[in-house]
Amino acid sequence: MPRFVVEADGGSRGNPGPAGYGAVVLDPASGETLAERAEFIGVATNNVAEYKGLIAGLTAARELAPDAEVLVRMDSKLVVEQMSGRWKIKHPDMKPLAAEAARILPRAQVTYEWIPRERNKHADRLANEAMDAGKRGEQWEPSASSAALDASAARSLSTPPPSGPPGDAAAGAAAARAALAASRGVPAAGADTLFAEAEPGSAGAVTAAAEARDRAGHAATAAAPAAGQGQGQGWGPDMGAPATFVLLRHGETALTPQKRFSGSGGSDPELSPAGRRQAAAVAEALAARGTVQTVISSPLLRCRETARAVADRLGLDVTVEQGLREVDFGAWEGLTFAEVQERFPDDLQAWLDSPKAAPTGGGESFAAATRRISATRDRLLAAHAGRTVLLVTHVTPVKILVRLALGAPPESLFRMELSAASLSAVAYYADGNASVRLLNDTAHLR
Repeated sequence: MPRFVVEADGGSRGNPGPAGYGAVVLDPASGETLAERAEFIGVATNNVAEYKGLIAGLTAARELAPDAEVLVRMDSKLVVEQMSGRWKIKHPDMKPLAAEAARILPRAQVTYEWIPRERNKHADRLANEAMDAGKRGEQWEPSASSAALDASAARSLSTPPPSGPPGDAAAGAAAARAALAASRGVPAAGADTLFAEAEPGSAGAVTAAAEARDRAGHAATAAAPAAGQGQGQGWGPDMGAPATFVLLRHGETALTPQKRFSGSGGSDPELSPAGRRQAAAVAEALAARGTVQTVISSPLLRCRETARAVADRLGLDVTVEQGLREVDFGAWEGLTFAEVQERFPDDLQAWLDSPKAAPTGGGESFAAATRRISATRDRLLAAHAGRTVLLVTHVTPVKILVRLALGAPPESLFRMELSAASLSAVAYYADGNASVRLLNDTAHLR
């Protein structure tokens, strides 16, 4: 009996808004692309577009071999759980689409698996190409597509990482590692990506694919505050309790008031007396709220000290997560902006102009940091679904998480203010949408 993998995705730029879907049929042994489908479907919601992508993928698989066993992999938890029969289908727009999908192949021939967005890049790019074509008043054409998987991503299909329940941190880490490996060298997505000038295989091209994914996945951000509050308001199906990341920037160090570059490649300073007072204040504030269930910290000392102050007040342990570390600022560590401008003017200007540019002396670019932090985000979300987690980290990781949740451009990193010991928060829903709940709250320090 033939075996296929179907990967499908859909997106809406507005939710509802201009929408499109993408689907690909793959050989599970070789990773070879057997069929691609994509279409601009006019104004629709994210969920409708995702179901349309599923229907197109299953139809393509049936056309290849009606007796095939099909593994459907999607990053939409909603579609996977509903089609697997574990979640009820409440929304009237979803019921006929789910019924249509179920009729394409016998139920015994189809199984469903949720995958992180990092592992659904092919279908995601097809969906974005379809939406790009719709924006031009056209329909997607296979001959114009650049969404074919590269060799490394294709090879990863033959040895997928282990899957497990949301609390299985080991499986989540394996999935994140595989996603990072698959992303290397992937060409940029369609014309509507943020780094259209990036060369295929460059860091900017990989970032472009990540940006397209995050923008499509988070298109409903404006509606997200009402998600999970029923159908009457028109926001879509109940997603249940989101995973909420409370983002705490560490307290002050001796370098903070002087506004010196202080990343992961420098002296790793401890909290100053003012920073310890700030940590105690934020601990009291979080204890009063009573919502934090887990505390996770960057490995750098200033974060671990801040996290320990909060965790001791809440009666929790601290878990250290390497992915939450600050950017390595290379030769700029310990310098002020003015000093860097004087010593490395060309490198500083390049860094300000492009997220692909790294600080002098082997530092980490914002593009590389975005890949690291988005992979960390996905891994932590898989391990802490439905929970409120305190992430004690730094300026750059907080700004990147907020930026990705908003679908904002890279230059927005320079337009956010984040004070020492400030609190921000992002809620992540089961369908992939995100809602920024709080930014740079310092009321507890007054």
